[in-house]
Amino acid sequence: MSKVLEKKKQIVSEIATKFRDSQSTVLVDYRGLDVAEVTELRKQLREAGVEYKVYKNSMSRRAAAEAELTELDELLVGPTAIAFSDNDVIAPAKILNNFAKEHKDLEIKGGVIEGKVASLDQIKELADLPNYEGLLSMLLSVLQAPVRNFAYAAKAIAEQKEEQEA
Repeated sequence: MSKVLEKKKQIVSEIATKFRDSQSTVLVDYRGLDVAEVTELRKQLREAGVEYKVYKNSMSRRAAAEAELTELDELLVGPTAIAFSDNDVIAPAKILNNFAKEHKDLEIKGGVIEGKVASLDQIKELADLPNYEGLLSMLLSVLQAPVRNFAYAAKAIAEQKEEQEA
């Protein structure tokens, strides 16, 4: 009996560590998805470096309490899967939100973003943000705009002077 209890304590500790260490965590209700849909979802998440697991709610509640995230208790009811991402804050929210749009049976419950409990609306707002590469390209285009405009103005002045000389 004590081996079983030790194993459960180890799992609770593992979940709590994941809650603390992950950049973002998203909780979903997967009830109604068939095996092929769950397999496709797991594949998409795995390709993005997101860990997707189903734990017993009682263990997840204990882990949430250990990680000082007791607000998650109300979300840990019914079939719940948890997606943890260590490097990308946006990836789990974006993938799960897009998958939920295509498959009405998947329901996002809420989650944790950088150590703070997030509501469903906050998760959906996060999902609407562009990923890291998208944000980087937006930043570069903003930084390039003044230089590009200056180059166009210099070119226009040079062409105007050429016309005046001719």
